[in-house]
Amino acid sequence: MQYPVDTHTHTVASSHAYSTIHDYLAVAKQKGIRLFATTDHGPAMADAPHFWHFVNLRVLPRMVDGVGILRGIEANIKNRDGEIDYFGDYLSHLDIVLAGFHEPVFAPSDKATHTEAMINAIKSGKVDIITHPGNPAYPIDIEAVVTAAAQYGVALEINNSSFEVSRKGSEANCTAIAKAAKALGATLVMGSDSHVAFSLGGFDRALSIINAVDYPKDKLLNRSPMALLDFLTLRGHQTVADFIPLFRDEAF
Repeated sequence: MQYPVDTHTHTVASSHAYSTIHDYLAVAKQKGIRLFATTDHGPAMADAPHFWHFVNLRVLPRMVDGVGILRGIEANIKNRDGEIDYFGDYLSHLDIVLAGFHEPVFAPSDKATHTEAMINAIKSGKVDIITHPGNPAYPIDIEAVVTAAAQYGVALEINNSSFEVSRKGSEANCTAIAKAAKALGATLVMGSDSHVAFSLGGFDRALSIINAVDYPKDKLLNRSPMALLDFLTLRGHQTVADFIPLFRDEAF
């Protein structure tokens, strides 16, 4: 598998998704995915799991049959201040925190509002990856957002699902984001945004954007488990230390 890491997946805990952790593990083994994050929608979403779902992710094993499972969330950016719907010390127990705009929580507004909210989420120190920032329903000042992401060490996602089943019309924005990330030194990650296990590790459309702008592959967080784990360690996630001995010898 060229890119054996997937940072963005949803399970049946988000009721508009259709697979269990066991389903994802089976597909991961089949496809050669070495590390994936389970990142169900934050509790402010109407059909999201309860807050306790994320608190209790600690019961998940770190490794199953050679596949690593990161305990995470796709939180909702709630307002112009960039607040998200998971908070306090609970955040320190998660391995990875994604956040993005979702219509039921933060209704689309205007470019200035979206930009301010996203940059404030980036500056907060609570969010590791901004999900689907190229969503055309939420226009942003791309240069300003990418500059903030580079400055604060937050990764921006090129979301594969946006080109297949949701957020139609994302290609132009995602291409512009990838170009700006290359120019400004920001980190990119490809996310399958799988809502069914079969699409785990599906990056073909996202990779075409990456290739089109010649973004350096050695900066993609999907390139190896250690690339992502080192990034998360730099972001302050002490929880990922458990994985380091398991992947230390793997190539970048």
